[in-house]
Amino acid sequence: MARPRKPLLSRERIVEKASALVDAEGLDAVSTRRLAAELGVSGPSLYNHFRNKDEILDAVADAVSAQVDLSMFEESDPRDWRAALHDWALSYRAALAAHPHIVPVLARGPGRRPAGLRVADAVFGSMVRAGWPPAQATYIGALMRYFITGSALGSFARGFVDDETAYDPADYPHLGQAHLLAERRQQVDEGAFETGLRALVDGLVLQYEHLEPAPARRAASG
Repeated sequence: MARPRKPLLSRERIVEKASALVDAEGLDAVSTRRLAAELGVSGPSLYNHFRNKDEILDAVADAVSAQVDLSMFEESDPRDWRAALHDWALSYRAALAAHPHIVPVLARGPGRRPAGLRVADAVFGSMVRAGWPPAQATYIGALMRYFITGSALGSFARGFVDDETAYDPADYPHLGQAHLLAERRQQVDEGAFETGLRALVDGLVLQYEHLEPAPARRAASG
């Protein structure tokens, strides 16, 4: 009886296995030796698809970028630039929240990663189309990336211990409820993100209203 054939090694299989390792154990868990063992192949066979670990992690990061919804930036989408930025930011944060260990790689920028570059292209193109000068559109893209990736790098609420005795009212008179933050992490972190996102977009609207020529840009904003 013929032995079952092993699935052919591919970039997709390598990225899938590396993504699972990163999600479960963090960036340090990924090595070419570990991946080869997990995939049941010899180490050198990985080099037919990736030159090194950094390329593999880049591919994992790009797979996360590919999960971000960009439909709001399509010309046929009825959302104006404000709603598009808001909805895209929520989708981007959701993708990062599902894969928090890869955020440090994503935070370095898109580099040559195709999906990451498509995100940058969509945001920039949408802002320019709405009437933002190219330089300002670049700043907006950078600002949003700083805010979104920064929010995904750590949890504010989780930074407080759940031990009530750590917050002596004599020393910290305003932290009487701080020990409750950790158990309310999701509510606190999502509320903080939404509050900051609204503040950012509202601030951009104020800047937008002072651009010239204002009439055309007001028409573009809806």
